[in-house]
Amino acid sequence: MPHDYSRMASELLRSLRGRRSQVAFARRLKYRSNVVYSWESGRAYPTAAGTLRIATGAGVDVRAAISRFYRHEPSWFRAHPDPTTAAAVAALLDDLRGRTPIVAVAKEANLSRYRVARWMAGETEPRLPDLLRMIEATSQRLLDFVAALVDPTSLPSAATAFRQLEAARRAAYDVPWSQAVLRVLELRSYQRLRVHRPGWIAERLGISTAEEERCLELLVQSHQLRLRAGKYELTRVQTVDTRSDVEAARRLRAFWARVGSERLEGQDGGTFAYALFGVSARDLARIRDLQTAYYRELRAIVSQSQPVERVALAALHLLPLA
Repeated sequence: MPHDYSRMASELLRSLRGRRSQVAFARRLKYRSNVVYSWESGRAYPTAAGTLRIATGAGVDVRAAISRFYRHEPSWFRAHPDPTTAAAVAALLDDLRGRTPIVAVAKEANLSRYRVARWMAGETEPRLPDLLRMIEATSQRLLDFVAALVDPTSLPSAATAFRQLEAARRAAYDVPWSQAVLRVLELRSYQRLRVHRPGWIAERLGISTAEEERCLELLVQSHQLRLRAGKYELTRVQTVDTRSDVEAARRLRAFWARVGSERLEGQDGGTFAYALFGVSARDLARIRDLQTAYYRELRAIVSQSQPVERVALAALHLLPLA
């Protein structure tokens, strides 16, 4: 189900207010009128930067919140140390866009490309509902963005989806092959099957039938799959960021690195290249930013790619040795 961005915006502002009255919160934010009522009733919304300043007034460390969303301090912080400015919002959206064309972002967000281009350039500023829409269009991680600011379960429009996201995250940690099974079910060749064939997925991934059954059971339990008319179908395609649990994420990265290593020694090891080099600390940071940009562009291509004909593993590993 698509998000109701206007409703989520009102609920987000309500959650930021907490137990304060609307009048008290408006005064805290130095507004003379009870503008908070207009926000929460959906009659008007603050700008994106205004929302981040509201969050600051509510006691949220916005810089830390954005870093939690990224899982690190984004490089654009260097030019915009105060993330609550209009210029910082433009930098945030442009950074999340990466190299994805504005036309593609606008299409994903169901917005005019002229509006999106002006937001990206910092010429105008989106209101809160459109900021949420743009976060989803550029990152597919809106719920994680909301979670960096407030408890998503306090938002009625987001609570169920966030719980399902957390269940999907846990499934990825506990049974890593479950994520590959999801991708196989998107294949055009699976869609052409009249009914599900036990072992069909296992054969294509090179795993056991027992592992296939285990993955399917877990994916159904976590509401990512359902069995309909004799075949499995995805209930919702979502991006699952697995970096929130540092130790679990480390184990997951190690798992897929082992899979890549094992496949490298087989008949079809895919495309692999490596480089050992000496570099300054500053340029190593630049290379890390380049790796991040490459990964975002990869995700953008994947999100637009149809039909689904292959399942692939991309392992991007930059490791300081000394």
